[in-house]
Amino acid sequence: MYSAPARTATRRMRIRRARVAALLVVLAAIAAVLGHQWPASPFSTAASPVDVPRSAHHSLRSEHRGALDEADGAVPGGTTIFDDQVPGVANLDPALLGALRRAATDAAHDGVRFLVDSGWRSPAYQARLLNEAVSRYGSQEEAARWVATPTRSAHVSGDAVDLVLPAAAWLSRHGARYGLCQIYGNEPWHYELRPEATDHGCPPTYADPTHDPRMSQ
Repeated sequence: MYSAPARTATRRMRIRRARVAALLVVLAAIAAVLGHQWPASPFSTAASPVDVPRSAHHSLRSEHRGALDEADGAVPGGTTIFDDQVPGVANLDPALLGALRRAATDAAHDGVRFLVDSGWRSPAYQARLLNEAVSRYGSQEEAARWVATPTRSAHVSGDAVDLVLPAAAWLSRHGARYGLCQIYGNEPWHYELRPEATDHGCPPTYADPTHDPRMSQ
């Protein structure tokens, strides 16, 4: 016959074993859930061009900013459309620059600053951006959706500006009254001057530069 202390010790041992078994079951369940939900890789390489922040040109040149010179059109962060000392702004077509400054003056009343992401570019700068786009997107055809050749780029001729998105969003609503129009559906930051827009509104956008007849001339 067992004594009372012996029976108590046996019960305690059984309780401990049951608790350990239950804990192991819980831990196994947690591990299974975490194993099911944990991503295969935290670094996805499947990024589409539309995921590029602000402008494609900004993201491309940001990796090589140290190798680019303001004299070629590289625009320092915080540059506004009124910064005449920056060649990327000063070398824009005067009519385009004037329209942008009129719009920027009015937009300031709404608390919007016209910060420039990219403006005029030298042919050498444009060629470098194109080469980087080919490396990034894997082919000339895909790169052409984002970066024109130096001989066809409206940036090289000073006829285009890429604006930081708050300003671009403001122009999407008010740009036509200044003749400032978004040209490409995939580039909401890219604006050019279309004087007729003040009377007739901006023309429909091209899906991307490869649909622009100027790119094939």
